[in-house]
Amino acid sequence: MMVENLTSPTPLHHTRPEFRKRVTTFFTSHRTLFTVLWIIAFSSVFVWQNNFVDQFSIFRKLDRMREMPKLRPVVFNLTDFGGVGDGVSLNTEAFERAVFAISKLGKKGGGQLNVPAGKWLTAPFNLTSHMTLFLAEGAVILGIDDEKYWPLMPPLPSYGCGREHPGPRYGSLIHGQNLRDIVITGHNGTINGQGQAWWKKYRRKLLNYTRGPLVQIMWSSDILISNITLRDSPFWTLHPYDCKNITIRDMTILAPISEAPNTDGIDPDSCEDMLIEDSYISVGDDAIAIKSGWDQYGISYGRPSKNIHIRNLVVRSMVSAGISIGSEMSGGVSNVTVENVLIWDSRRAVRIKTAAGRGGYVKDITYRNLTFENVRVGIVIKTDYNEHPNGDFDPKAVPVLQDISYTCIHGEGVRVPVRIHGSSDIPVRNVTFRDMSVGITYKKKHIFQCAYVEGRVIGSVYPAPCENLDLYDEHEQLVTKSAFQNASDIDYDF
Repeated sequence: MMVENLTSPTPLHHTRPEFRKRVTTFFTSHRTLFTVLWIIAFSSVFVWQNNFVDQFSIFRKLDRMREMPKLRPVVFNLTDFGGVGDGVSLNTEAFERAVFAISKLGKKGGGQLNVPAGKWLTAPFNLTSHMTLFLAEGAVILGIDDEKYWPLMPPLPSYGCGREHPGPRYGSLIHGQNLRDIVITGHNGTINGQGQAWWKKYRRKLLNYTRGPLVQIMWSSDILISNITLRDSPFWTLHPYDCKNITIRDMTILAPISEAPNTDGIDPDSCEDMLIEDSYISVGDDAIAIKSGWDQYGISYGRPSKNIHIRNLVVRSMVSAGISIGSEMSGGVSNVTVENVLIWDSRRAVRIKTAAGRGGYVKDITYRNLTFENVRVGIVIKTDYNEHPNGDFDPKAVPVLQDISYTCIHGEGVRVPVRIHGSSDIPVRNVTFRDMSVGITYKKKHIFQCAYVEGRVIGSVYPAPCENLDLYDEHEQLVTKSAFQNASDIDYDF
């Protein structure tokens, strides 16, 4: 956001005493008015800041005047099935009865379940096809924080085991499998996983199974999730798995920026044809992490993530990165565009992470119009992210990283703008930088860091690029050909 620099005009020097007297009288008589106006202005800014992550409170008040729309031929209210929104009564059976009723309406266009204002405590429940789950303003679906209510599920086939423990995993609070035509929306109602108890037990090693996501939809298509808040997930927040035709927009996704382990915001996993846009994400791990399976299990499953468009976001991650690809990318990731994104107060901005044993590929990735504010490392490609499901992975299964472009990259307060750490086994090929200017906090020599990288810089780039890259002018004419593609100046000390 640009802020105009307003400076005071040069004082006019008048010689007439009566003019000076009038000016003095004016400011004296209006001192109280100016003070009141200043307090009002300051208070307005304070209120605006406190309601930013709530999608602007003034518009939220207008929502209260709107009735819940009828988006399906048949509409139910959770209270029709015995739901009680007091934050104490358990509503699992009410949700299950409502979903069962909607499951009978597929041939009629499905049904809509309205969740009115209130706190609706529930254990995990499943969705059905041709269903709209609509959360009114003030509606909060609360996940019960006692793990005995959370069912165990088999490991994901592309992971082979739970992400944190061998064997089964906990299911998600809101779950769906083999579905079509799913909508989760509302007037900015909330789904709250109450993850605090889960995080504490995880840190104390009191859990025997991998924690469950907040919302997980698997093997499904035609999915819209919009206009709601997701917060405090036990584990990954929103996890579409092996799905097609997904739109996620106008979302607020929140978790504490520290001590909320693995609370990724959105994790597209082996997904195809997906749009993520117009959202705010501030969580305890990656804001977005595109995945496609883990080592030999992901290679065998063989479902890539592809055709994903991410745009118009504000994201923050003090622990990991704003937008990540990997590290579980063994099925491949391709044709991804990330544009018009602000990453602020984060450890890293955009990152690709992988390792020997992953196999797969990351290719045809476009980053465009990115802004970094107070970020430790801006652009990262890491090829030694050595977390594996077990010792049976093939170290010779190396990923391919190629055809990655960064255009219109700007920012300030960045310690290391670029760190691309390829290796002799996993080189990074055909990387392009164009129109980059990142203000730095450390005036050190090697802040544009590279190892085993081949690519080019077109036109003006600041800070000065590493010697691994070819230099082209703004007309894309070669100026200097690099002879040092395998050079390394990676420095993790700053």
